[in-house]
Amino acid sequence: MTKYRTEHDSMGDVQVPADAYYGAQTQRAVENFPISGWRLPSSMISAMGLVKLACATANRDLGKLTGSGKNPLDDQAVEALLEAAREVSEGKLDDQFPVDVFQTGSGTSSNMNINEVISNRAIEIVGGDRMATQKPIHPNDHVNMGQSTNDTFPTAIHVAVAVQIQRRLIPALDKLRAALEEKAEQWDRVIKIGRTHLMDATPLRLGQEFGGFARQLELSLQRARRAAEAVLELPVGGTAVGSGINTHPEFGRRVAEVLAEETGVEFVEAVNHFEANAQRDALVESHGQLKCIAQTLFNVANNVRWLGSGPRCGFYEVQLPSRQPGSSIMPGKVNPVMCESLMQLTARVIGNDGCMSMSGAAGGNFQLNIMMPVMAHTALESIQLLASGADAFVEFCVAEMQANVDVCEAAVEQSLSMCTSLNPLIGYEQAAKLAKEAFATGKTIRELCIEKGVLDEQALNEALDPWSMTEPQA
Repeated sequence: MTKYRTEHDSMGDVQVPADAYYGAQTQRAVENFPISGWRLPSSMISAMGLVKLACATANRDLGKLTGSGKNPLDDQAVEALLEAAREVSEGKLDDQFPVDVFQTGSGTSSNMNINEVISNRAIEIVGGDRMATQKPIHPNDHVNMGQSTNDTFPTAIHVAVAVQIQRRLIPALDKLRAALEEKAEQWDRVIKIGRTHLMDATPLRLGQEFGGFARQLELSLQRARRAAEAVLELPVGGTAVGSGINTHPEFGRRVAEVLAEETGVEFVEAVNHFEANAQRDALVESHGQLKCIAQTLFNVANNVRWLGSGPRCGFYEVQLPSRQPGSSIMPGKVNPVMCESLMQLTARVIGNDGCMSMSGAAGGNFQLNIMMPVMAHTALESIQLLASGADAFVEFCVAEMQANVDVCEAAVEQSLSMCTSLNPLIGYEQAAKLAKEAFATGKTIRELCIEKGVLDEQALNEALDPWSMTEPQA
């Protein structure tokens, strides 16, 4: 049977599982919000730990923790507080954060969850009894010193988002870009027919087509960097409403400097703490870049899916790797499953942007946004999906794709749009008549031109040279 201990907060006593590092306010939140079973992502917990570490470091350096306030700490206790915060940032206590995402809109439940865990773990580190009701290293007075949920929780969201973009998303997008560039170079001599409106168009090279995809990923990388840049200003230092009540004037700057040093991300104190506390526009902006990346990845995956369609009744210009049986009823069928996986997850990210936009617009009343936990969960989910999806698409699809050279080149001569290169020689209207007649008779443009003597052999061969059609001509 589960054993309990009694913990106390400003509302009274609460029974908490005896082995838990969290305390009364966390337990109340567990009981109040039995909603989804979704907890904040581990990347958010890590960022919260880093923020608490940075805050404790700033308070230590400013002499606040050991000063003349209520219950000053000795040096050993301060170091224990720092060590406990470090353990949280390293994921060593992830199982101690049970609060549902759909909680109080400021994130107060999760902020107190982390304050209680760090408090009790620090007490344990110095050899104290974390089961005791009285807390010599107090969750509010010491761990939360100079802070409010209203400035530290959004600070942690910014830290988590920027760090995950830098460490997970940017490398994944760059790997996909490099893989597509490699295919573009490898297939630069493969001529195929282009398509606009899903209809036959003029020739291009398969390498050019994939070079276009690679450029899309290059632009996505730029958007990912802008997504990180959007959240570099940190609200910490504003405390409850942006005024900075109960904190040192240098606190916000010092915390930002510690976080920048810890993460390698160029975090800075917010220019205006009233804006930074109240509004989550930066997160909405950041996720807007993620949405654009998502639609790019959807587009690339869908194009690759079409190019691999077949094998006998589709385009089949690119052979996709066979990952698994594709049908429970049609033997031998293989489907473009990696494309479909990427398309689904990007659809989720695009949908997530609606949640972010609504939360940013409707949640920021007066001095506080009250949609922050769901914004944290949503933004970090999007980053994780995009990064993992890009990684899997490279490993299980792009890296093993092969060009079906014969299929690509066979269709070129059949295209009615071959007549486009005749425009400068015989005019648009005459070329259009040839295209219509070729379609009606089943003949190629070349065959019809020879039959009608439209041009001499040399001029015709030069005009209908597919390679020359893939580049501008002087």
